[in-house]
Amino acid sequence: QVQLVESGGGAVQDGGSLRLSCAASGRTFSSYPMGWFRQAPGKEREFVARIRWSGGSTYYADSVKGRFTISRDNAKNTVYLQMNSLKPEDTAVYYCAAAGRYSSSYSSTGGYDYWGQGTQVTVSS
Repeated sequence: QVQLVESGGGAVQDGGSLRLSCAASGRTFSSYPMGWFRQAPGKEREFVARIRWSGGSTYYADSVKGRFTISRDNAKNTVYLQMNSLKPEDTAVYYCAAAGRYSSSYSSTGGYDYWGQGTQVTVSS
């Protein structure tokens, strides 16, 4: 049973910071990326960032590049999303996701097989 558990969401003011965590269990995730997505009310779930367990290569959506940093702790099977300079438009439910197979696009929801329950991030102006 694969399980992804997010934590660290909350409410901050414009310009503030938050750090999200995603603890993974139930299988070995070393072969494929882990990702963060977000979904604002009335909008589709969108890609935020991804990272490979092996090598640690990262990729970001343009909207968060330079403000967000994705990282991982292999020993703890945990992925983090450090979010700085938060803006009201970053308000959304943030989801952790794990890929379990090859995909031609790990920047889309279809590239991932396992999802966490989501954690709310609210940025007020």
